[in-house]
Amino acid sequence: MIRQIEDMFFLEGKGFSYVMRVSREGYLLHDWFGKRIAPVPYPEDERGWWCVQTEGEDGVCLDELRQEYPGYGHTDLRRPAVSCGPAGLVLKYAEHKISAGKPRLSGLPSALGDGAETLTVTLRDADMKVRVDLNYTVYEDYGVICRSAVITNEGESELTLDRAYSASIELPRRDLNEIHLHGSWGRERHIVENPLVPGVADISNARGGSGHQINPFITVKDPAATEESGFCLGVMPVYSGNHSTEIEVDQRGRTRINSGINPFMFEKKLRPDESFTAPECLLAVADGLGELSRSFHDFIRDRICRGKFAHSERPILINNWEATYMDFDEEKLLSIAKLAAELGIELFVLDDGWFGKRNNDRCSLGDWVVNRDKLPSGIGGLAKKINALGLKFGLWFEPEMVSPDSDLYRAHPDWAVRSGVRAPGLGRTQLVLDLSRPEVQDYVISAVNSVLDSANIEYVKWDMNRYITDMPRKGFNHEYTLGYYRVMDAIVSSHPNVLFEGCSAGGGRFDAGVLCYMPQIWTSDDTDPMERVYIQYGTSLAYPPSTMGSHVTDGPNQYTRRPVSMKTRGDVALSGNFGYELDITKLPESDLEAIKAQTALCREIRATVEYGDFYRLSDPFKNNVGGWMSVEKDKSRAYVTLTKMLFRPNSWYTHIRLKGLEPSAEYRDKFTGRTYMGDMLMNRGLLVSFPHGDFATLSFLLQRNH
Repeated sequence: MIRQIEDMFFLEGKGFSYVMRVSREGYLLHDWFGKRIAPVPYPEDERGWWCVQTEGEDGVCLDELRQEYPGYGHTDLRRPAVSCGPAGLVLKYAEHKISAGKPRLSGLPSALGDGAETLTVTLRDADMKVRVDLNYTVYEDYGVICRSAVITNEGESELTLDRAYSASIELPRRDLNEIHLHGSWGRERHIVENPLVPGVADISNARGGSGHQINPFITVKDPAATEESGFCLGVMPVYSGNHSTEIEVDQRGRTRINSGINPFMFEKKLRPDESFTAPECLLAVADGLGELSRSFHDFIRDRICRGKFAHSERPILINNWEATYMDFDEEKLLSIAKLAAELGIELFVLDDGWFGKRNNDRCSLGDWVVNRDKLPSGIGGLAKKINALGLKFGLWFEPEMVSPDSDLYRAHPDWAVRSGVRAPGLGRTQLVLDLSRPEVQDYVISAVNSVLDSANIEYVKWDMNRYITDMPRKGFNHEYTLGYYRVMDAIVSSHPNVLFEGCSAGGGRFDAGVLCYMPQIWTSDDTDPMERVYIQYGTSLAYPPSTMGSHVTDGPNQYTRRPVSMKTRGDVALSGNFGYELDITKLPESDLEAIKAQTALCREIRATVEYGDFYRLSDPFKNNVGGWMSVEKDKSRAYVTLTKMLFRPNSWYTHIRLKGLEPSAEYRDKFTGRTYMGDMLMNRGLLVSFPHGDFATLSFLLQRNH
């Protein structure tokens, strides 16, 4: 997997090679990241003919070299991976080691290391007394490489880091496009594709978390690359704070990519012998966007998500939020739960409004004590009654927030994030607790654990409903993010039998860092199925269906006011972790019968959807049909979902080519009883006829005949 041959390092994972070399002057240079190549030394020497050259190194100009972890200023004027002031860093190879597994990153989540091998290359700047340890971890069975950097001050005076990216990689071409996932609240992770041009593109977020607006994941690809073919490189920081991916096309037409912590408002002072650990970053290359996505999907399911729920089928849930909002009592909750059990639902989730004096969103965040006026038997008593109906019980929290009208804020107003210059801004009438402070972390851990220990709670929805503003100092956001990770690690590790779901006003913190603690995330507050086709399609570029919370809600949808059938709502939601958020006690009998059929189908297909290979079939951003399918790893079963956005005259029939099936096998569609050959479905395609009207869906459950 990792070999050193002469002055070169060859790293090999599933289907790829990553190659570096140490130049004769001692610089660590990037040679190759792409399809497997033979681990044989080969001559390659890039030398510029006009540039500033390093003294005593004839012909060496760092501005002309593809460096693995570049500094700035000393003959290299491109955007650096690391910087600590105007003098810049000039990093040279010092030593390396190859070890089994992978190192833990101090205070940060990272991929599991079993079955891995790690190359650690130490670079030093002898003049600045700075050491950088670059970690490269590869796995034989995965097409992903993990990179991280640890920066140490080996001098005798304090050093100030002002940028410390996790990974840098340089490609010897500029004729590329970049794809990133852009959006807003209720419109997360829409696909944006742009050609790279000379200069710098900074795809970043500085809103306190990974963000609704810009997801951390990006792809750089050949302009002609498709789902099936063409060079694609994916970059995904394992990080939940302010992030940045810089893409610089230089004067020679090469492309440098730096990814990790956003350097805007970042600063870290290092005392002598103190180190700073940059978050892990995942890199993958593939032939086509589909293969790239499946590489990340497999890796996230197997090496990012962990615990008993990483590979278990997720329960069908019902959440009371859109049914009752905060206006409920125990009788109302039990009436929903009783009917839910009869309809095949498996988990009841009590959302906001159960604590303090929480009858509206203007008070009580931080006071995690049950409201006995609403729930006289407490959370423990309610959980027992829910369990007696045959359902699991779950609970909503928003532990990172505090209401100005709360006992916690009255006791500790200094615990809220504030700049110290002006009164902090309110978002959703709430403030953010300062998780950079250990005493605040301890309070959150204690308060949440106390509730979880008081009842048979088997699911937690962890929410965060506003951005972080009024940050008091440079580097605060990273300190906050480390505090969030400490809180999550303490709570999740002490409750291994609780399924945690992340949420941030919907999909505002959807990233690999969160997934190290919570194996699923609420994909968006917007549950309109037509909007969800775009959101879930875009999310699938990076994240597997097993990470996406996807529910049926009332119609017309509360945000779009679009009336969509129960069938369409169900078909789109069945492509993720399935559930409901509506008052089922008010539904007509026809909808209740539809729910029974949907929950039965979910139990049949959820293993395929959550853990099969995912294929995108039709791009809704470019076509009138959005389509995808999931295929069992052994190709024995596939579930296909197609959604037609708008009905157009004379457009009843269309061919959709399927993917991932066994060409010589015969497949039977359970819904129609028709049989097809795999090669016909993949080459000629499936002839489909949508019903009249807008917002129509078709689904197929294909079972291989023996």
